[in-house]
Amino acid sequence: MTLPAASWLAPSFSQAAGVGKLLVGYPAGGTLDTTARQLAEAWRKQGHLYIVDNRAGAAGRIASSQLKRERPDGSALLCTHASALTIYPHVYSRLMYDPVADLLPVSPLVAATCAFAVSNAAPPGVTDVKSYVEWVRRFPGAASYASPAAGSFAHFLGYQLSEAAGLKLQHIGYRGSAPAMQDLIGGQIPAYLGFVADFLPYLEQGKLRILGVSGEKRSPFLPKVPTFIEQGFPKVRGAENYGIFAPPGTPDGVVQATYAAIVAASKDPALQRAFAEVGLETVTMPPGEYARQLQRERDAWAPVVRASGFRSEE
Repeated sequence: MTLPAASWLAPSFSQAAGVGKLLVGYPAGGTLDTTARQLAEAWRKQGHLYIVDNRAGAAGRIASSQLKRERPDGSALLCTHASALTIYPHVYSRLMYDPVADLLPVSPLVAATCAFAVSNAAPPGVTDVKSYVEWVRRFPGAASYASPAAGSFAHFLGYQLSEAAGLKLQHIGYRGSAPAMQDLIGGQIPAYLGFVADFLPYLEQGKLRILGVSGEKRSPFLPKVPTFIEQGFPKVRGAENYGIFAPPGTPDGVVQATYAAIVAASKDPALQRAFAEVGLETVTMPPGEYARQLQRERDAWAPVVRASGFRSEE
């Protein structure tokens, strides 16, 4: 089937329509920003010119709310994490956007699996999730874990572990993965649940032990680490993804053409290598299927967030 032509995909896009923009809700240099820039570079090779427009603040909600104000013609897109549509609606009393009406799903771009680790301050016998649970039961003072941020995907994945193991784990929310990793390696915190990418720079140092990963299958970046599912915790599963979204009202032809451009970019070996270097797996999905997946995840996270009792008034 031939996809309908969209003006922003025309060969003369840079002259006829100007340079497009990819909205990102976080500062330059972070994983989400880097993901968007890698996509923009792959698109540049295809002749589609985009620049990253960082609208940092409010945990990405400023950029997400900006999307609905943009022209629905493909000239402005949003690159954000799926939890902005699946978890945030249950966390923030002031979301600033409607996750269904204001963000039109086009496709995921990458998937980010979480990993759970302890520092070397933990006893040598703590080598998997079950031995971690036994340790915490014997020593309640170790019953805390950190995540990159309160209200994040990793935060509630840790809550699921707490419930599944019958523990009362105390969550410690950091402002980003870097300070959390430093405290984990230094032994200031006993455990950390973050993305696989957070751990890759430290694998050869021998200063931490990764006990499990949250994917349906093992991470290609940590092939020796079993999943939570393999270790008897089937409810502790899931992966974050970073996706591309269009403004509400964008014609289906433009959405489909954008999706086709994402699929083409995902086949770029340079893009795949760049994502792999930071622990991200390339993944795409048709717009309608992506929208349905997001709705399923939004429904699934609602009772988890509610049971945790966490709510942000920011």
